[in-house]
Amino acid sequence: MADLPGPLRTALDAELDGYSMRDLGKAAERLSIRYRADHAAAQPILSSPLDAAAYLTTRMSATYAAARQVFGRLAEAHPDFRPRTMLDLGAGTGACTWAAADAFPSLESSHLVDRSGSALAAALRMLQNSDLRVTHAADRLPRTGAGTATERTDLAVCGFLLGELDPADQAAVICEMCRTASVVAVIEPGTTAGYRRILQARSNLIEAGRHVLAPCPHEVACPLEPTQDWCHFAVRLTRSIRHRQVKGGERGYEDEKYAYVVTATEAPAGRTGRILRHPQIRTGHVRMTFCDTDPGIEDMTVSKRHGADYRAARHAHWGDSWPPSSSP
Repeated sequence: MADLPGPLRTALDAELDGYSMRDLGKAAERLSIRYRADHAAAQPILSSPLDAAAYLTTRMSATYAAARQVFGRLAEAHPDFRPRTMLDLGAGTGACTWAAADAFPSLESSHLVDRSGSALAAALRMLQNSDLRVTHAADRLPRTGAGTATERTDLAVCGFLLGELDPADQAAVICEMCRTASVVAVIEPGTTAGYRRILQARSNLIEAGRHVLAPCPHEVACPLEPTQDWCHFAVRLTRSIRHRQVKGGERGYEDEKYAYVVTATEAPAGRTGRILRHPQIRTGHVRMTFCDTDPGIEDMTVSKRHGADYRAARHAHWGDSWPPSSSP
């Protein structure tokens, strides 16, 4: 189960000190309604310090956990990737920067761009005691192509942002990321709408000459696109006491569903399939569904007679690559 690293938890708690549960709860409800609406925002959604605090309380952990899992998949697909610099578009309160710093010890600096001054202020306060060199720009994101982020960077990330932009601005953000970074990661909610935005971003990235590192084991059309299903993944994370109090929940965990794509200027050395569901562990066998390199969706039963693959299947998770690296 995912959890926040100690320094981030300490910084988050300090940032929320002094806010009442009542005020956080009301603001969190407003944010929840706005995010569920899932349409472009003319103004920053996190428009006040209280909004930013409510986001920190109810969404920061989930955003961090999803981004951290995506960066883990990136590291698996590109084990030699050692980013030193990062562009965090739609940075909000800085969750993706924290996740990248945890995944890649080589990271030295991050440039945060967001049009919410309140969110950026919170992000900068929380990052001030980190080892990163942090710069920032409070800007409406599509204008970054006009000169806000002119330097080349190793990693560009766009986390849970595209749904707040209209289609033309979504394309502008993807174009800016391609222009500035060698590796691009785009993360969206694991809804059908989020999946559709990822499909469009994936198409734009491939048209720009990028190669898909994850999750897709190929660069042709997604085999799920013409179906009623959609490609998404999930990470389970712990919920803080404050989170449970503000949201009125009792469970000590939540499952954050997300969709994503990671691309690079260079093609991966090899490709493997991707598990698309929780593997079903039965007596003597494991059933799994995965996206294959052929490409296509495959259903497989791995039994004891498969030896090492069976042992690997019993420990496999939704979102893992398949077959295991030791397989022929």
